[in-house]
Amino acid sequence: MRRRLFLGASATAMAVPSIVRAERMSTLRFVPQSDVTVLDPHLSTTYVTRNHALAIFDTLYGFGLDFKTTPQMAEGHIVDDDGKRWTIVLREGLRFHDGEKVLARDCVASIQRWWNKDALGTALRDRTEELSAKDDRTLVFRLRKPFPLLDVVLGKSSTPIAAMMPERLARTDGARAIAEMIGSGPYRWKADERVVGARAVYERNPHYVPRPNGTAGWIGGPKVAHFDRVEWIVIPDESTAASALRTGEVDWWEWASADLIPALRKTDKLVVEIKEPTGMIGHLRLNHKQPPFDNPAVRRAVQAAVKQDDFVQAIVGDDPAMGRGGVGLFTPGSALASTADLDVYTAPRDPAKIRRMVKESGYAGEKIVLIGATDVPFRRAMAEVALGMLRDAGFDAEFQALDWGAMTQRRENKGPIAKGGWNIAPANTGGIDLINPSGHAYRTNGDKAWFGWPVSESLEGLRSAWIDAPDLPAQKKIADEMQRQWFHEVPMLQTGQWMQPTAHRADVTDLLPGFAVFWNVRRSA
Repeated sequence: MRRRLFLGASATAMAVPSIVRAERMSTLRFVPQSDVTVLDPHLSTTYVTRNHALAIFDTLYGFGLDFKTTPQMAEGHIVDDDGKRWTIVLREGLRFHDGEKVLARDCVASIQRWWNKDALGTALRDRTEELSAKDDRTLVFRLRKPFPLLDVVLGKSSTPIAAMMPERLARTDGARAIAEMIGSGPYRWKADERVVGARAVYERNPHYVPRPNGTAGWIGGPKVAHFDRVEWIVIPDESTAASALRTGEVDWWEWASADLIPALRKTDKLVVEIKEPTGMIGHLRLNHKQPPFDNPAVRRAVQAAVKQDDFVQAIVGDDPAMGRGGVGLFTPGSALASTADLDVYTAPRDPAKIRRMVKESGYAGEKIVLIGATDVPFRRAMAEVALGMLRDAGFDAEFQALDWGAMTQRRENKGPIAKGGWNIAPANTGGIDLINPSGHAYRTNGDKAWFGWPVSESLEGLRSAWIDAPDLPAQKKIADEMQRQWFHEVPMLQTGQWMQPTAHRADVTDLLPGFAVFWNVRRSA
């Protein structure tokens, strides 16, 4: 008996290195920008929710590397009736994680839930006469007028994505979160291993069938899951995250802190690189529901105080390759990037003139509450620069520090300061989401807009005109006009563009260009 136990123990001991190595090869440990506090893909505009959702849910179309949209769950589509009817056919073999087939009626219900929450989705909804399931694999849009961007809308990577889910979940009221995380994507949600604030776990979907062709990039093309498990390990402290990456406790740090990058680059076991070529665009969201930023003259005064270079340098330092000011309404280098009235941000700042503008604007000296998240380095840096800018301009500004989860909840409060409200809040958007006027960040439709809730009939009209524009020259003309009007009304403030590096172990390879997704990534032997 003892002999047998001894041999068993010896065999186990000998097997441990192999077990550990096999687990390491099959598990990707990832440090996200923050914990995912909202799981429902239709109910949040945060990138961490989108990245979580893309592991679980698939989309009918996918935005790809060439900035074009290609079929994803869809096999293809036919457009007829002078552009007023789109017939979309689903690929064979699609199944949800609960084993049920993906049917056209699931997609109809999912779209109808999503399009009430999304900026461009709302435009599609308003132009749709009827959306129906013709049969199990075919859904049909009958439109009031042609909508050539339909596949672009359904395949966009900006938040919230058009995630497809079972009809029984998609029929959940849009004001409530769905009860289960069941999609048809490459990974399944492990609810039993969820630890709020610490860990989220995704398990490879063995029944997922990737697209058979195309080039993977952004959210388009084949999605091949090489890891059996993806574990999100939440590490709020950047020094701790960097240390865990160096020692191999984690494999991939989504947003590496600029201060720690030089140290990370000193070891050949790590790779630091920029995977998102359009970078990040910073914003200061102004609360139009409460004074003083319900006054456009006050908004123009604070716009005059913005030095975009100050924000960029606080985040990534002085390296011009890592960031830039002179950023207008649309992402630098994109087709709609405009110089119209850009001197609003590029002209030299005159402190005396700024303070005079503040005094003449109608600002009554009331307390201004700036809220900001301090558990992510660049968000903390943005808040610190904004606080100094406001005080230098003559505003009585106070900073209230929050963690990211609390920040995302607080910024939805439309009430006065005395009831937990706020006046100004730093935010950021991926450059890929600001190449045109379609995103939530640019909506000015009041309560349906992003937090800050700006209202502008003129800007909404220009956005609709852009959607209906016949060609790029017409779109560019509208974009110029939109930027001029934006700088006059000041729905929010632009604070520059920066490149956000990611860091990972050298044996983790094939990360796709764009934001963090978990398909096609692999570990070398």
